[in-house]
Amino acid sequence: MKLIELSGEELLLWRKKLLLKGGSSADLDWLLDIGGGLRWSTLQQIHIDPNRHLRLSKTLDVLESLWCIHLDSKTPLQHLVGRCPWRDFELEISPVALIPRQETEILVDLALQKFDENFSGLWADLGTGSGALAVALARDLPRAVGHAVDCSKDALSLAQSNLQRLAPKSRVSFYLGSWWEPLRPWWGSISLVLANPPYIPSSVVDGLDPIIREHEPLIALCGGVDGLNACREIIFGAFNAMSNEGWLFLEHHHDQSDAVLDLMIKSGLKDVDFETDLEGIRRFALGRHP
Repeated sequence: MKLIELSGEELLLWRKKLLLKGGSSADLDWLLDIGGGLRWSTLQQIHIDPNRHLRLSKTLDVLESLWCIHLDSKTPLQHLVGRCPWRDFELEISPVALIPRQETEILVDLALQKFDENFSGLWADLGTGSGALAVALARDLPRAVGHAVDCSKDALSLAQSNLQRLAPKSRVSFYLGSWWEPLRPWWGSISLVLANPPYIPSSVVDGLDPIIREHEPLIALCGGVDGLNACREIIFGAFNAMSNEGWLFLEHHHDQSDAVLDLMIKSGLKDVDFETDLEGIRRFALGRHP
């Protein structure tokens, strides 16, 4: 790949010109990083030393074209670049699945507080989407056997592609279907379950940012009238599907903590608790099969 050489001063002038067109500096810096190969740390150094010489993997004209498409059509930069950094790896991204959010990384962190690399049981990722959670579990729990489920055939293909590239030696199988149903043969033996289901109330979906509303799959966003349809199915199915002492970790909407915890308690789960996201908002629920 031929690298494009330019000075820090040229890049800063280009960056200023593009920001006058609109958009946020954080998003443009993300494009320079993931799309142009200019690491964020290097970009910060240029502000101090604009005479520094740089190398980009794409021309400024190509990057400017992507930026203008992003501004004009509200297309997520992740879709334009086709990639998204998440945890310690980079996922292939497309409109068939939700773009993984940074806060969802906490689901993996919570699981790793209960299960270490010696865990050799069964885990499940319900609603795998791009496969972000499945890839993370496969890499961090190499002795375990994984099951990833999604109701979208296209999303499953994307998840399989990411897993094959990022954790090729892992023991993970993919299933097309709704939540627990494809895993019926393993009911009663699944020790760890992670899920980031659709949880946005239908009345809230229309008010989402166009970048999300118009470009990410509705099926991965809308959780019904109160946003809890998928959460109910997952929580009330957990009692039959999970093994004794198994743990369920679930992401939910920013104002659903009390409702989700109540569902967990009513389902018979024990040690029910919540965890907060990066902004201190109660975003995750966890419970243990008795």
